[in-house]
Amino acid sequence: MGESRIAGLPLKERTLADIQRDVDAYISQFKEGYFSPLSMLARMTEEVGELAREINHLYGEKPKKSDEADNSVEMELGDILFIVLCYANSLGIDLTDTHLKVMHKFNTRDADRWTRKDTDSR
Repeated sequence: MGESRIAGLPLKERTLADIQRDVDAYISQFKEGYFSPLSMLARMTEEVGELAREINHLYGEKPKKSDEADNSVEMELGDILFIVLCYANSLGIDLTDTHLKVMHKFNTRDADRWTRKDTDSR
């Protein structure tokens, strides 16, 4: 497994609630509003495919074609995040609350699943 690549990085400070509000303000300016849940799932699937393509180019055996667009893992993750935020907003889901619930699940269900750095045992 890999080491953290964000430890010590100066990450920008924004709450998840702020980010959800940003996306909602952007979408709310258009008459069409949010796509249907099924359309968003299709869009998310497309974006995950684009991320997979970038990962394959960077870490796999498939080189980019010379005429292929210069996308980045960073932007593809950003596109996926945007769709996740749209999905949550359209369904009235507070992602901060969801994050806390998921972390609780991982910290209880998976508490002894991985070898901790501060111990020699599993």
